[in-house]
Amino acid sequence: MRRVLLPALVLVALVGIWEGVARWDTAAEALDLKPYLVPAPSEVAEAFWGDRGLIADNAWVTLREVVLGFALALAVGIAFAIVLHLSPTLRRAFYPLLVASQAVPVIAVAPVLVVWYGFGLGPKLAIIALICFFPITVNALDGLRRADPDAIKMMRTLDASRWQTLTRLEAPTALPFLFSGARIAVAVAVIGAVFAEWTGSSEGLGFLIQNDSASLATARMFASIAVLALMAVGLFAVLGAIERRFVRWH
Repeated sequence: MRRVLLPALVLVALVGIWEGVARWDTAAEALDLKPYLVPAPSEVAEAFWGDRGLIADNAWVTLREVVLGFALALAVGIAFAIVLHLSPTLRRAFYPLLVASQAVPVIAVAPVLVVWYGFGLGPKLAIIALICFFPITVNALDGLRRADPDAIKMMRTLDASRWQTLTRLEAPTALPFLFSGARIAVAVAVIGAVFAEWTGSSEGLGFLIQNDSASLATARMFASIAVLALMAVGLFAVLGAIERRFVRWH
């Protein structure tokens, strides 16, 4: 209850402050904006309820992209981490490139992927996977290298194969690290989906936000942003529940 109640109280307080400054046009005057550009939470709620069908349809599109892109990054990231862990030569060769890849802004790569592969689902999944790949791979690799050296020596003494050492000792040790990276990745995957939909899409919350921004429908735009935030929090919580189920020792 403490974990739920305290954030809820903070959220209620922030929404109350936002409602007050928006209703009294304090925020608009401070930012030198028109009042309709700073909608109150009650107006956002009205827009959400009035267009709930439209928002729900586009939210489902974005959620599907996030889940599939995250799953792709998870599979490739784990495989890549295992390969780098098993081969010190490959790790020394590719790890600096892996880090350097984060200096490339994904929002700049996104148009290139759209030019290459069109406006289908593939480029969107690639963009989301690119954003999620780094935290998953780095945390998984770090976890695999955290296995107790004495336990590794004992496995060798018991004539365990390299595969047995990996699956029975190093992989369980890496699981908490992997889940940490996965929780980070699934939160930023929502941002990746919005970037992908901004680049080229005819559906999804990113597409809806872009249209609402152009038509100054700010209340519905804020409603879509709130749904994106709830989506990220929900996926983060699901991964936390899975971790507590399968990594009980941690």
